[in-house]
Amino acid sequence: MSNCAVVGINWGDEGKGRMVDLLTENYDIVVRYQGGGNAGHTVINDKGKFALHLLPSGILRDGVVNILGNGVAVDPQNLLNEMNQVMEKGVKISPDNLKISDRASLLLPWHRDLDELEEQRLADKKFGSTKQGIAPFYSDKYQKKTILAGELNYPEELRSHLKDLMEWKNLTLTKVYGAAPYTEEMLEQWIQEYGEKIRPFVCNTGSYLKKANQEGKKIMFEAQLGSLRDLDYGIHPYTTSSNTSAGYAPIGSGFPGAKIDDVIGVVKAYSTCVGEGPFVSEMFGPEADKLREAGAEYGAKTGRPRRVGAMDIVATRYGVEVQAATEIAITKLDVLSYLDKIPVCVKYEVNGELTDEFPFPVALKDAKPVIEYFDGWQCDISGIKKWEDLPENARKYVEFIEKEIGCKVTYVSVGAERDSIILRK
Repeated sequence: MSNCAVVGINWGDEGKGRMVDLLTENYDIVVRYQGGGNAGHTVINDKGKFALHLLPSGILRDGVVNILGNGVAVDPQNLLNEMNQVMEKGVKISPDNLKISDRASLLLPWHRDLDELEEQRLADKKFGSTKQGIAPFYSDKYQKKTILAGELNYPEELRSHLKDLMEWKNLTLTKVYGAAPYTEEMLEQWIQEYGEKIRPFVCNTGSYLKKANQEGKKIMFEAQLGSLRDLDYGIHPYTTSSNTSAGYAPIGSGFPGAKIDDVIGVVKAYSTCVGEGPFVSEMFGPEADKLREAGAEYGAKTGRPRRVGAMDIVATRYGVEVQAATEIAITKLDVLSYLDKIPVCVKYEVNGELTDEFPFPVALKDAKPVIEYFDGWQCDISGIKKWEDLPENARKYVEFIEKEIGCKVTYVSVGAERDSIILRK
């Protein structure tokens, strides 16, 4: 196994952190290449249970170097809080195993303020933001109005640049939203409390990755969210503000010449969705409540209940295409063990016609799920380690998904723990 990307195939929350934690045994470096603190990668291993948001999931493996690439929205405040929480559980973090790209832009406090203010303004037309400042941050980044992490090493230029940005940003805060302005004193406090504390971790990660590649080290690229939240290929406008696809990994990692040999797409055995937007296979009522409770489907970042639904073949097939996935990991198969009949959305009905194609975003509101039911297995499979030991109906369910989405299912997760996995090569 050479360089690989671990990506989400659907709406996010598929279990990517769980897979990265497992697979990092075979890798030297893990790079987060996009997104920010709105991620929620839940990992359970011998060190405990962790909800990672900004830290790459490889931080829990001894000997693995973790990088926040230039494509990441680096929020110093949230990052430091998360580092402290992880270190309290005995995980060691130092500039030896965590590096921040000097070309990564820093998410500033006003980005979170603006995120919440805009959601309030949108009211019932809100996007379902996690209010972590992601959309305002990326908007500013593409306007070239952000601070680069490397500027922390140039104090005079940093303060001058921050002052210019503050004056510009205060116009929006005060005149558009009627909010309180920022002051130079507030920014100085932010520099001392957060900027200075992450500065030792900032370095030229592009040079580091290039050298590591030349030395034959194996690199894993870790994505946030999934195909349907991709800025360009997702369910616009209910997407994140970055590219969640494996194709962006070389750019956002800081190593644009990287060759990715394998793309492991992570798919949940049923569908979940945090946030607003079309969700064709969504369940409601008692049926949804039972599935949500069985799978403990609550957001790792927000704690809000996830929307749940049947496995969506149409959306999943599309997600595989967006990611150019070479293999699939199915997670949470064990959650479905209580069902005697398992629903699967096999097609969409749009304007009276059946289709296998994922519709253009504005047409999704008119799509209806075509549901087929598969026999369940109704027994505990959480301790099973071998494919042939799974109940026949569980194997049939996985094989159906594999055939319909056109991509090999290599991993089947039957529990949240690191070793609760079936390798199916």
